[in-house]
Order: sequence, then structure tokens, then C-alpha cells
Amino acid sequence: MKISVAIALGLLAASPPAFAQVLRCRVPAQLDLPAPLSQDEPTIRSTIGGYTLAISWSPEFCHGPGGKNPRNAVQCGGQAGNFGFILHGLWPEAQSGAAPQWCSPPLPVSPQTYRDNLCMTPSPWLLQHEWAKHGTCMARDPAHYYQAAAILWRSLRLPDPSRIRSAGEMRAAFAASNPAFTRGGVGLVMGNGGWLRELHLCYGADFMPATCRRDALGPPDTAVLKVARRR
Repeated sequence: MKISVAIALGLLAASPPAFAQVLRCRVPAQLDLPAPLSQDEPTIRSTIGGYTLAISWSPEFCHGPGGKNPRNAVQCGGQAGNFGFILHGLWPEAQSGAAPQWCSPPLPVSPQTYRDNLCMTPSPWLLQHEWAKHGTCMARDPAHYYQAAAILWRSLRLPDPSRIRSAGEMRAAFAASNPAFTRGGVGLVMGNGGWLRELHLCYGADFMPATCRRDALGPPDTAVLKVARRR
């Protein structure tokens, strides 16, 4: 099932703008674009029953091994900005069974499309990968996939996590800033030691906030949450 961006636009036209997660984002004049991507997982085609918007806490990623990889220089090297939350990707979820992925050979991403979305997802490699793995199951081309992801991203108000101390506090803070969500629509991914890695926001097939499956919620509300500081 291919998404209708027009439907998503209509649903979210009145939504507030996203909380600024990077100040003075600067797209580099010379952008190193990734080599063509090879499919390294099987193709799965299944009926879409909903979506996950995966949002990463960039400082945690950049403090780890990923921050040393040259392909992540835009996100972690300071050349584009000092990022907080970034969009990891928009993922289709199956009505039942395994989630769809790698549904068709991906069309190439244009240099302009990379530039248009780099302040949202500051990694050309990640933009390419998300389109190839997830977007091909949802949209007819990269621009429409990223447009749908950007609509959802810009509709959010993301809380400052620096003073949040538990998974429950994070869910409560997000729901308070985004009244369309309940705490049950906010999944968390935490690394070893309880460090915040990602928020996984759950949506129905109509792109409206929904309750997450139990296995998608992540740690319980009582879990202690640590948050890496920005550089």
C-alpha cells in the first residue's frame, strides 16, 4: 500500500511546528553523497497496518562508535550544526507478521532531495538507507517518502530531555507537549546503562497517533533514563 501524502497533509495541516532541535543548521557546500546501496536483507511485502516514526537522540549516537565513522561526519562532526533529536526514519508496520521492507529496487535519491532533508536527518547515508529499506514499501519515489516523514516530524514538539530521569517521565513529557499522543503511543529505546537512544512514536494506518504494541513500548515507566549531553 503506497501512502497518500495529500491525506497526511490534510490531517496535519493545523499541527504546530516542530521544536527546534538544531540551531543554525548549515548544509555543507560540498556534500559527499553515498555510493549506491546494496540490498542486504530479504524483501518482505505485507499489508501496512500502521507506522513508526523513529527519532534518535543524536548526542548518544555521536558519543559512541558511530560518531567516529566518516560517513556520519555531517551529523557528528559539527559541520552542519549541533543536533539534539533527529529523524531516524518513517517505518511501515505490518498488519500482521513481519514488517515490509526492501519492497522494490530503489530509485536514486537526487542531490537536491538530500539537501532538502539534511537538517531533519543529517546523514546522506541514512537518508538513502531509509528510503531503500522502508520508503520503497510506502511511496513511489524518495521525494514523496521524505515529504511524508517531514510532515510528521514538523508536527511534533519535542521536549528537552536533559532533566528527564525515567522512561515514564519521558513519555509524560512528550504527551504533555503533543496532546494527540498518550503515553502509550511513545516507545523508547535505551542502550546499556539506561542511556536514551530513540523515541519510537506509533501511528495508525491513517497517520494519526495510536497506541503502541506492547513489544514496541520498550522499558517500563520505572526504568532510570540517562541522557547524553550535547557537545
